[in-house]
Amino acid sequence: MAPAATSTASHWPKESFSHVINGQSYPTKGAKMIDVINPADESVVAQVPVATKEVVDEAVRSARAAFPKWSQTSWAERKALLQKWHDDWIVHNKADLLKIYTAEQGRTLQLSEFEWGTTELFWDLNKYPEPKDEVVEDDGQGNVNILRKYPMGIVAALVPWNYPLILSFWKIIPVLLTGNVIIVKPSPFTPLMTIQFIIAAQKYLPPGVIQIVVGDDSLGPMLTEHPDIDHISFTGSTNTGRLVAKSCAATLKRMTLELGGNDACIILPGIDMTHVPLQVFLSALQNSGQFCAAAKRIYVHEDIYDEFAAQLVGIAKATKMGDGMDPANGLGPVNNRQQFNKVNEFLADIAANKQKVLVGGEKHTDKGFFVPATIVDNPPDTSKIVIEEPFGPVLPLLKFKDEDEVVRRANDTRMGLGGMVWGPIEQAQRIADRLETGTVWVNQMQNFNPLSYFGGWKDSGIGGLHGRQGLEHLMRSKTLKLAKETKPLQL
Repeated sequence: MAPAATSTASHWPKESFSHVINGQSYPTKGAKMIDVINPADESVVAQVPVATKEVVDEAVRSARAAFPKWSQTSWAERKALLQKWHDDWIVHNKADLLKIYTAEQGRTLQLSEFEWGTTELFWDLNKYPEPKDEVVEDDGQGNVNILRKYPMGIVAALVPWNYPLILSFWKIIPVLLTGNVIIVKPSPFTPLMTIQFIIAAQKYLPPGVIQIVVGDDSLGPMLTEHPDIDHISFTGSTNTGRLVAKSCAATLKRMTLELGGNDACIILPGIDMTHVPLQVFLSALQNSGQFCAAAKRIYVHEDIYDEFAAQLVGIAKATKMGDGMDPANGLGPVNNRQQFNKVNEFLADIAANKQKVLVGGEKHTDKGFFVPATIVDNPPDTSKIVIEEPFGPVLPLLKFKDEDEVVRRANDTRMGLGGMVWGPIEQAQRIADRLETGTVWVNQMQNFNPLSYFGGWKDSGIGGLHGRQGLEHLMRSKTLKLAKETKPLQL
């Protein structure tokens, strides 16, 4: 499936975007600059500066100065300021922001619109449960044991390039609501839209409460090792997550790690063959498969395998690939050359091992980081495409016979982020309960909201996001043991 011939790529003006520190854009004069590349045509969209240690230190000082006052404001006050930022600015700049987003990320405008709509769910600030004191013990005689929550302090948010819109706000909103201050580090591949959001936020929030620093691979360790940052919220690969955890250990930093997945999707007999294949296709290959909780191993019962495979292949062939700015295209490129090369290693391995490809499989050799939607027919469980996460539009379709077999094979991985089961509800729920993952969606695509806790099992993460549990990861607990009066000591 070659990219569509016509291209409507938007060549964004090569203006400089910068850090935002202490309420204002940071001067870029004399700074080392790096290019942000449009993955559809490899043109330069804009440039961003590379943060130095001095820039990071200045952001941390500003955050530390802002924290005492911000942490003492009420939940209601913080909520009102965030809501005003959203209502006055964010919703009114959607069109321009999504053009920037598509140009830097590569996704289709249709998917950008969909992600925007999903992000809006997280702006329903009434769905975030305000932490309350918990009376653990009260003997009725004036002796009370209270558990109270306090803001952590400075949170550094390390955001990846695959879904920077929603993943930024997954971190920003709960961090600020709980009285913490935040320094956002976007990926150098996709920093532009996030910078625009945070520049605008300075009109609504006090200086130092929300800042952004941008840079190259040297920036992450500057934040994770910084002695005056209290918590790291990281979303990214498991390998990088291990490095983050090791770096945080030196200063005993608290951390939330949302890491990679190799999610199994199990298809049982009795599904609606009219609607389920399209939803499975999208759950696996939306954003060209660059999705931590994407369906990455599709297990289909042998009784319906051939029919389901034919449906999936038909959808893949009908989905046009090309520049995300063209509304006719359903799949864009992968985001960057590094990822493009990695995904092509999977295609090379599939070819070298003579695995049957039902659709796709060819390497793109023209401009742009395009990888065709590729479906592999029942490869061995020991193959690279089954045991590793491609993070691209390459998908193994696997055949199974019975429930115990598919559960065993689905759980045979060190990953445990998410999973899916499609089929009759009682059987599907029974299987879902046996999957070793933090979230399982039954008869539905992936969906997220502020009330539903999301965290990985095994090597897919530490801690999690959303819900009461996610908020509590951003706060410190204190036990207050109160006595009405001092009693004589009995020896």
